[in-house]
Amino acid sequence: MNVLYLHSHDTGRAIQPHGHPVRTPALQALADSGVLFRHAHCAAPTCSPSRAALLTGETAHQAGMVALAHRGGKLRHPKHHLAGFLARQGFESVLAGISHVGSVDDCGYTRQSTADHRDADAIAAYAIDFLRNRDPGKPFFLDVGYVETHRTEWVCHGFSQEHLHPNDGEGDPSRVLPPAPLPDTPETRRDWLDFTYSVERLDRAHGRVLDALETAGLANDTLVIATTDHGIAFPDHKCSLTVHGTGVFLILRAPGRLPAGHVTDAMVSHLDLYPTICDLLGTDRPDWLQGKSLLPHLRGDEAGLHDSLFAEVTFHAAFEPKRSVRTARWNYIRNFAAPCPPVLPNCDDGPSKRLLMTHGMATRIVPAEELYDLVFDPQERHNLADDPALRGVLADHRLRLAAWMKQTDDPLLDPDPAHALPPSLVVNPRDGEQPSPQTAAGWDPVEWTRVAHSV
Repeated sequence: MNVLYLHSHDTGRAIQPHGHPVRTPALQALADSGVLFRHAHCAAPTCSPSRAALLTGETAHQAGMVALAHRGGKLRHPKHHLAGFLARQGFESVLAGISHVGSVDDCGYTRQSTADHRDADAIAAYAIDFLRNRDPGKPFFLDVGYVETHRTEWVCHGFSQEHLHPNDGEGDPSRVLPPAPLPDTPETRRDWLDFTYSVERLDRAHGRVLDALETAGLANDTLVIATTDHGIAFPDHKCSLTVHGTGVFLILRAPGRLPAGHVTDAMVSHLDLYPTICDLLGTDRPDWLQGKSLLPHLRGDEAGLHDSLFAEVTFHAAFEPKRSVRTARWNYIRNFAAPCPPVLPNCDDGPSKRLLMTHGMATRIVPAEELYDLVFDPQERHNLADDPALRGVLADHRLRLAAWMKQTDDPLLDPDPAHALPPSLVVNPRDGEQPSPQTAAGWDPVEWTRVAHSV
């Protein structure tokens, strides 16, 4: 069996199979012929840490990726990367497009594209060429990654931040609804409509590769994985430990091995993909994996996979140490540097952010603890951490989180940043407004020590 891994930046669950009014026919067809996970979550809602967790099967901090790769984040054990693991099993491991976990030369890919990673057409063309001309005697792991739907992709294709779609006659922003919890305003509607065009561009690229897989006669012997790194690049989404930040779309297809047209409400993690791949390929699982195989659940074991899912942010553009534990009913978030204002550099610039800034976004206060009732408050907006009736729930989730941090050697438990962190981080000041410019002068290791002593 081969593995085709399709992934994107900053898409969350904003695709047609999740019910969003976004035209993604290729992903819809994939979901119709595979398994759609309605409640999948990333392990870290920031780009490189999320990808590192998925591709090593370890928590982001165990993988060593506590920061963005282009700002100093590094894999602690590059040989744990799925590409290298499968290459050692005899696979051709091919990278077409973006990786964003550091030096791909260390990760075990046997081939990689030299195409501009911002050029979706060139990335798809490389993947298609590989599928047409591969060595038929070797199974393959084909990793196809796009910059879409990252906000920088909108700019690099010549669109302005205020109006990004090149065909001005298409679409009417007055007739779209921005996703919760954004307010419904002309600015957010325009911003959301422009984002949906990027999703459609992504879907067209996915469709070209999936069509080529079918034409090459490989669809019935290939596990297809389609997902994204984390939530969309809007305020209160990306870098947030609520569902808006950690919630991702996830579709798996393996004809004859996984049910077709199946939808599951199981709470699953990106960490579950590596062991699932091992089980489908009949390969022994390496001992470092943290997730659980999805196969028992998909073959009828309804006992459930997880009673807790954990997620983390340490650095994005700036230092924002926080952790969460999600259970069936509750999401508990601990903000270790709080109470404090929002860390604005960790929210990408755009019309929606600028609107909220004019209404006092910078003056809001982030609490030390957050607790959300996922039944009565699915948007996770009403913090119940101070509710005396929920002291038992709060205590239970505090204990779960503390045990996980200790079990996984969370670096926040080490007060010495020289021990815990990569040597050369490029970090913005926490009190800035934007993620750029990048500046090493913005990082004060004293902040780390102060937070670690408070854990």
